[in-house]
Amino acid sequence: MLPDILIKKSKTKDGRTVRHLRWWVSLILSMALAIGTWNPTGHDFVHYILRGNPMEGFHPFYILVMFAFWLMAFKAIYQSLKWYGALIAAAVIGAFVYGLSSKGWLDTSNWTVLGWIATIGMGLIIWLGLNASIIWKTATGVYTTDSTDED
Repeated sequence: MLPDILIKKSKTKDGRTVRHLRWWVSLILSMALAIGTWNPTGHDFVHYILRGNPMEGFHPFYILVMFAFWLMAFKAIYQSLKWYGALIAAAVIGAFVYGLSSKGWLDTSNWTVLGWIATIGMGLIIWLGLNASIIWKTATGVYTTDSTDED
């Protein structure tokens, strides 16, 4: 039913089986949070709240839910990447966009295109924040290191 790339399984060093579906699910959720918060089409949380009274109906509920999701995203980004890691991720995305623009494959003079670049870039930074520890463990074999007072 699902393509093999979505349901592929791998064995970890300790013998557990992990599915690659988690990478795709976290990417979709990260993009949904970024695009659902703001995008150039105007069909998003920010435009929805600004068009009406933020304190009527379910608006306070929506505001609190979005605040909770962003709080979790920022915690994951900070815990995994720290601020310098998030800045480096943003710089890498910016360098990639610059490369696309310099080749003429992307029109960065268009504000709508720039809005989508910023929105998708933020989604990728959220995704990296959610998965950085897994990527680090896969690349180095080290799951985490603890800071000590001597550092």
